[in-house]
Amino acid sequence: QVQLVESGGGLVQPGGSLTLSCAASGSISRINVMGWYRQLPGKQRELVATVTNGANTNYADSVKGRFNISRDTDKNTVALQMNNLKPEDTAVYYCNLRIWVPVLGAKDFWGKGTLVTVSS
Repeated sequence: QVQLVESGGGLVQPGGSLTLSCAASGSISRINVMGWYRQLPGKQRELVATVTNGANTNYADSVKGRFNISRDTDKNTVALQMNNLKPEDTAVYYCNLRIWVPVLGAKDFWGKGTLVTVSS
């Protein structure tokens, strides 16, 4: 099976920076997408940023220009550099790995989540 372990959450002041990291282990196909999602209490989980194994990236409009996602495909790690953080970025951030299984299609794996709190 696949396991995702996140690290790097915490408390940061508005305007500050934080980096989240995630390491994936297990049986991982070469063609995959890694990314970060976040969830506020009582709300649906939303996409923050994703990056393919070909290094193509996708960002939510709310984080464009502030966040940067990067990955090491050989090590199966992904990082999210978050700059100019705002109170509305406060959420639990989840690492995601999406692979494609023949016949079954896309399959998602999730980390346990790490809390990011932006507050003065």
